[in-house]
Amino acid sequence: MIRTLDLDNLQQALAGTPLQDWAADLPAQLDAKLAVGHGDLERWGAAVNALPALVPQQIDLARRFFLDGACDEATRDALKSALQGLIPWRKGPFELFGVHVDTEWRSDWKWERVAPHLDLRGRRVLDVGCGNGYYQWRMLGAGADSVVGIDPNWLFFCQFLAMKRFLPDLPAWHLPLALEELPAKLEGFDTVFSMGVLYHRRSPIDHLFELKDCLRRGGELVLETLVVEGDAQQVLVPEDRYAQMRNVWFLPSVPALELWLRRAGFVDVRCVDVSYTSVEEQRSTEWMRYQSLPEFLDPADHSRTIEGLPAPARAVLIARKP
Repeated sequence: MIRTLDLDNLQQALAGTPLQDWAADLPAQLDAKLAVGHGDLERWGAAVNALPALVPQQIDLARRFFLDGACDEATRDALKSALQGLIPWRKGPFELFGVHVDTEWRSDWKWERVAPHLDLRGRRVLDVGCGNGYYQWRMLGAGADSVVGIDPNWLFFCQFLAMKRFLPDLPAWHLPLALEELPAKLEGFDTVFSMGVLYHRRSPIDHLFELKDCLRRGGELVLETLVVEGDAQQVLVPEDRYAQMRNVWFLPSVPALELWLRRAGFVDVRCVDVSYTSVEEQRSTEWMRYQSLPEFLDPADHSRTIEGLPAPARAVLIARKP
């Protein structure tokens, strides 16, 4: 499966950049990761390998993730069956040759809130906590020169490989790594995204410093995270769970988050969007059958979580490394 990552092409794409030495070290690092692997990796890999050989004649990544081309009914059934072998699908949706992967999240809605505030044309992008890579493809659709995603979740890795099967020549790569597994002071990306990660970090300001270290001078951070209302000193620390999630640590107000970014050394900090997550944007589907946001909110009052805390609101902030 390591060959499917196409590390040769990644190394070529990063040749002559500050990321060249890191790219050269990746094969050994990923071999070590694969040696540890995951108990379901063989099953997920078999699902990827079961995907039929289809060649898209129509590709739309700018407005959605849409691939289409010649595909008979039997092949479409085989495609759907293989993709179902990678359930649960959380980020999307994906449209492939007449198969609609109706993911838990309408990630396209979030992208429509984020994308108007960015110019990714010709930029070398890092997507931290990239999930299954949905946003990576949309970043390419927005004109990015290349996109590297990192996420240690092996299922998400295999879901990315499934899409990469049909788009092998596009400059997108998913690495099954956590941010702390990257070398310090990479300083090689034009744009770094961290969407839906900060509230999972026990040390959120350290996370901001780590993101800054991945950026070149003048590079741009796109940060999306859960927030609460309040002034620059307002931060919610859940006692236990938040919206049934165990690993949520800090929900700052937007002014507090802006302060954190400035303390971490960013400039030109601005909030470009704040939106409450609706039960239409995050919900259970046939592709993600577990409980989702409707079960995580107070059934009598959707402005509160089931724990009685403020319902999920998400802010998008953009900042620059001087």
